[in-house]
Amino acid sequence: MIYANRPAECRTFACVWLVNELLEEHWKPSKSKLVLTTSEDGLEVRCDPGFPDAWRKEPFRSELREWAVSGEAPDMTVVVIVGQRMTLVTSEHEFDLGIVGPDERIELEGTKVVNATVVKASDLEQ
Repeated sequence: MIYANRPAECRTFACVWLVNELLEEHWKPSKSKLVLTTSEDGLEVRCDPGFPDAWRKEPFRSELREWAVSGEAPDMTVVVIVGQRMTLVTSEHEFDLGIVGPDERIELEGTKVVNATVVKASDLEQ
């Protein structure tokens, strides 16, 4: 059985679907082709590379926008990750951020996000 022989990281990893009983069955990663994880900034939606547009299908896209709306006040973001590319989802827009490196951060403008850019993390500390 392959499942029993998976690495320790895979045995201890728990995506949001496993730990949040409020998520409906359609979010199950094997069905949705999406894995939800959290970060210090909010929610990350990781797409199966074989299904890069899975997040754009309904009901996922609408629910991601709803989560983006509820995350605006506490400054939490919803970011879709396909391979190395990232897209910031807001209540009204989707910002293609391109490839975001490990030393880069997303910088938001406006109380309702009107623009998003990627900058070196070291530039934010100045």
